Amino acid sequence: MSIRPTDATSELPELPPLPPPTQDTGPRRHGPEAQDPERNGPDGDGPGHQSPQQHSPEHGGARKKGGGRDRYFDLLRAVALFRVVLYHLMGWAWLPIVFPSMGVMFALAGNLMARSLAGRPALDVVRGRLRRLLPPLWLLGAVGVTGMLLGGWGPDEEGHPGWWWFHLAYWILPLSDPPYGEGVPGVHGLIGDGWAADIGVPLWYIRAYLWFVLLSPLLLRALRRLPWPTIVAPVVLSAVLEAGVLPVPGWRLESQLSDFGAFGACWLLGMAHQEGILRRLPRYVVPSLAPAVASVGLWYALAHDLKEGHDLDDMPFAQSLWSFAAVLLLLHLSPSWSEWPGRLRRWDRLITLLNSRAVTIYLWHNVCIGVVEALWDRLWAISWLETDAPWVLESPWAQLPAIWLLTAVCVVCFGWVEDLAARRRPRLWPDGRAGAGTHRG
Repeated sequence: MSIRPTDATSELPELPPLPPPTQDTGPRRHGPEAQDPERNGPDGDGPGHQSPQQHSPEHGGARKKGGGRDRYFDLLRAVALFRVVLYHLMGWAWLPIVFPSMGVMFALAGNLMARSLAGRPALDVVRGRLRRLLPPLWLLGAVGVTGMLLGGWGPDEEGHPGWWWFHLAYWILPLSDPPYGEGVPGVHGLIGDGWAADIGVPLWYIRAYLWFVLLSPLLLRALRRLPWPTIVAPVVLSAVLEAGVLPVPGWRLESQLSDFGAFGACWLLGMAHQEGILRRLPRYVVPSLAPAVASVGLWYALAHDLKEGHDLDDMPFAQSLWSFAAVLLLLHLSPSWSEWPGRLRRWDRLITLLNSRAVTIYLWHNVCIGVVEALWDRLWAISWLETDAPWVLESPWAQLPAIWLLTAVCVVCFGWVEDLAARRRPRLWPDGRAGAGTHRG
C-alpha cells in the first residue's frame, strides 16, 4: 500500500435536447477540440466551467452536445474534494465510507479520459493530460523542496546520496512517490515539524493518476474487447495481493500495484460509463449487485479493525470493493445534468471554483491544515480563551473556516498555474462569472 494519509483533474447516458438558440450566445467549436474536455478541464479530469454567457473560441462550447458540462459530475467532484479536506482534518474512519472520494475522483477521470481518447490520437491525449497535471506539481516542488533543502534535507539524509539525486526526478515525473524530508524542522509557532510530510504524502494520488493516464489507451482497448473481465481484474489483483499469493519486490512496485488494485476498477467504470457499457446492463443489475459488493467490503473492513487511524486506505481489498460498489451505483444513478436543478443553482459559483482549481486545492490543502493547526496551538497563550471558550481551542470545527480561508489564498497565489497548463488566460478566482478572476498581466 502506498504511503499516504488515510484516504488524500461525447457519449453520455442520455443526451439532453439542445437548448433554445437564445441561451447559447457564444460560438460553437466543432471537431476534436470541441469534443475533448481536456481543453477546458480544471484538473485534467474534466472540462472547466463556462456559463452560457461565457462561451468563446478559446474555451469551446459548454453544452453537452459539444463536449460541455455534466453538472452531476461537477457536483461529485466538488463533494469529493470537500470531503478529502474534511477528512484530513477530522480523521474520522467513517467519512471514506459515507463518500469514497478517491474512488469517485478516479472514476470521473477515467470517464473523461475515455471521452478524449474517442476523439483524438492516444499520444496527443496522454501528452495533453501530462501537460495539465505536471506544472502544478512542479510549482509545489519548487516551493516545498526548496524549503526542505533550506531546512537541512540533503543527499546524506537517507544514507544513499546517489539514489537521493535520482529520486528527486520523481518531483518532475512522478512515476513513483517523490521523496520528502520527514525530519525537516518547522517554523516555531507558524509551521509544524510535519510540514514536509504534509506536502509529500498526498502525492500518491498524482503518481497513481499518472500511471492510469499512461495505461488508459491499453485499458480502453481491453475494455472494448472484454468489458467485465477487464473491469473486475483490478479487484481480483487486490484480492491476490491481500492473500499474499503474489510476492512483490520493493515497496515502490507494491504501492503501484496496490493502488491499481484499489482504484483501477473505479477508473475502468468511468471509462465504461463513457463507452455505454453500463447502459447495456438490465436496470435491476446494479441496484442488486452494488449493495452486495459493498456489504462484503464493509464486512471485511469491520473484521480488520476499522477505526480512526486505520481505515479503508490501510485495507486495499476493502477499499477496492467499497469504492467499486459506490462508484457503480453513482454512475448508475447519473442524471446527466446539462443545467443545474433549481436547488443547486445557488452553489454554481462555489462548485465551479472547486472544479476549476481541483489540483491546486488537493496539493496545498494538507499544508494549510498543518499551518492552521500550528497557529491554533499559539491560541492557548490567550488566557481568556483557555478559561472561557476552551471549545474553540479543542474543536477542529473551529479550524475548518481558517483552513478553507488559507486554501483560498493558495488558490489565488498558485492556482493560475492550472490555467497556464491548460493554455488558458490565467485567472485568480475562476468561479464562472464573466471576467471573474482574470489576471491582467
